[in-house]
Amino acid sequence: MVDIKNNYRPSMSVDLAIAKAEMLLDIRQFFAKKGVLEITTPILSNYGNTEVFIDSVSVNFHHDNQGKLGYLHTSPEFAMKRVLADYQIPIYQICQVFRDNEKGHKHNIEFTMLEWYRPNFNLNELANELNELIGVTLNKHLPFKTYRYAQAFLDFLSIHPFSTDIHTLQHTAITHGISLDMGDDKQGWLDLLFSHLIEPNLGFDLPTLITDYPPATASLAKIEKDNDGFDVAKRFELYINGIEIANAYDELANGDELLKRFQHDNKTRQNLGLPMMPIDMDLIHACDDLPNCSGIALGIDRLFMVREGLTDISEALMFMTDRA
Repeated sequence: MVDIKNNYRPSMSVDLAIAKAEMLLDIRQFFAKKGVLEITTPILSNYGNTEVFIDSVSVNFHHDNQGKLGYLHTSPEFAMKRVLADYQIPIYQICQVFRDNEKGHKHNIEFTMLEWYRPNFNLNELANELNELIGVTLNKHLPFKTYRYAQAFLDFLSIHPFSTDIHTLQHTAITHGISLDMGDDKQGWLDLLFSHLIEPNLGFDLPTLITDYPPATASLAKIEKDNDGFDVAKRFELYINGIEIANAYDELANGDELLKRFQHDNKTRQNLGLPMMPIDMDLIHACDDLPNCSGIALGIDRLFMVREGLTDISEALMFMTDRA
């Protein structure tokens, strides 16, 4: 029986709230010591995220008595890159972000993200700084293990993700009891297999960086050839205890190329019957002025789950969206 009278109570205990506040303070002190500027950018934007598998939360508002459709940002990336193009200095932000249709033990529509950008850092330097930060927040130093995306598929599923065909991916899913159908979307099949069969095994011995992702998974990252001649995105993700904690890019600084990628996203959205997203042309123009840099987004609530040994994100949040 539901206790309606006490339903107002936060899902996070007061002891965990104190511990999370301490972790946030540690993060801010970490960046202050490194001379990284904390900034704040708008949560409400005129532009949504074009990525096919990320749903923006839309908002109706009024400006000068005119009704408008806006979006709660899925990350502060677009606005932060506009700032970075002008300031040309390292910046970070801790803020609430929103992704529609998110619900589960590791997901909520609203969550807290840390995002930072480092001019003149390559991905190795950014990974080293991430390692420092993880050591500070978890109160212990743990070396990172690096694992190539393709090698993970070979080790866990005995298939090469870049050279295999959709039929093989579909057969692999069925063999492992996965009944979802991704049709002719090869990257969709790869994402499905990765999330169900590979991701839950990552980062239990040591925090693990997955590198060299397919280009289709990183629309704002630079692309290069791997040792086997396949195009890969200059990107890594950090996993701890089977949980994705952070996602980093060697940032694309080419407005024309970025516009093409956004337009391709919207075409895919249209083909799938999804709403097309207005493209942020201010970001496109700022992109050409970006310094060479790497950037990273980190899920604060998930990192806190790892820090405290929590099994459900509701314990790391005051209120889940269905009770907000």
